[in-house]
Amino acid sequence: MRFEETRLLGAHVIDLEPIPDDRGFFARSFCAREFEERGLQSVVAQCNVSFNTRKGTVRGLHFAVEPGAEAKLVRCTRGSIWDVIVDLRQDSPTYREHVGFELSAENRRALYVPIGFAHGFQTLTDDSEVFYQMSGPYVAEAHRAYRFDDPAFGIDWPLTVSALSDRDARAPYLGDGTP
Repeated sequence: MRFEETRLLGAHVIDLEPIPDDRGFFARSFCAREFEERGLQSVVAQCNVSFNTRKGTVRGLHFAVEPGAEAKLVRCTRGSIWDVIVDLRQDSPTYREHVGFELSAENRRALYVPIGFAHGFQTLTDDSEVFYQMSGPYVAEAHRAYRFDDPAFGIDWPLTVSALSDRDARAPYLGDGTP
């Protein structure tokens, strides 16, 4: 695996290092030792799948606070998404800044989302599937969200939004206070 730190400290894009042969290739997609060597959460306590039927669907911006704060490793296993993270760590020099990356079944990239970041994505194709590895189990009362179109973050989503959950549509803006 090749780890590339983003401009948001602690967040990484991770590329596979395929070992090809006449059948295709083999590649490691997770190694606890390699994550730990970089100071990244390496415990996988839960895995989730998000399937999205329509291009333009937005999920997010989601995050969790203690006692349920969690790091995520996000990979698109079918189709393509534009994955975005926002630094919510108030003591960070990149507080409220975001970065986005295309994750797809074709490029096989993953995004490591540290604790303290909001996460969301928009599907770039119909029938997209996203696979998450989580560092902790789901704790409902710890989960929060901010609006995907919050001007405090200035995210320029690549497509018109075609689908959004009621929960995400009702999410507060950062200026409204902590959700």
